[in-house]
Amino acid sequence: MTNCFHLAIPAGNIKTALGFYCDILGCETGNQEEGRWIDINFWGNELTLHETKTKQVRERHDVDMGDVCVPHFGVHLEAKDFAEVKKRIEASEIDYFDNPYRRFVGSKFEQETFFVEDPNGNVLEIKTMSNPEILFEVAS
Repeated sequence: MTNCFHLAIPAGNIKTALGFYCDILGCETGNQEEGRWIDINFWGNELTLHETKTKQVRERHDVDMGDVCVPHFGVHLEAKDFAEVKKRIEASEIDYFDNPYRRFVGSKFEQETFFVEDPNGNVLEIKTMSNPEILFEVAS
């Protein structure tokens, strides 16, 4: 198995959350303890949705591209997968939390990104990079 992350988040009602993660984003389910938690295959990473009564607390932080919501998590996708997720969101009842836009246009770091909110208020950033091989390269 390759290196992958595990993230456990408060999901509110799991059945409602599954509609978002599986039906809208296209993820698949894995192991679970019914009524308590369920694993989601989040593009090769283990995202565990926990049944909770609380929502995530968040705020906005000013970064190079504007105000981003913190906390948030997300995934880097290949361009074709990114386009497919965008299509699924636009065909659904889900609104973008922050509409798709391009960052670092004209540079080797160019990327397209958008933010969505799951039913329990967790914010996700979905992005695709023009040159994914430089993900951890430092801008000079």
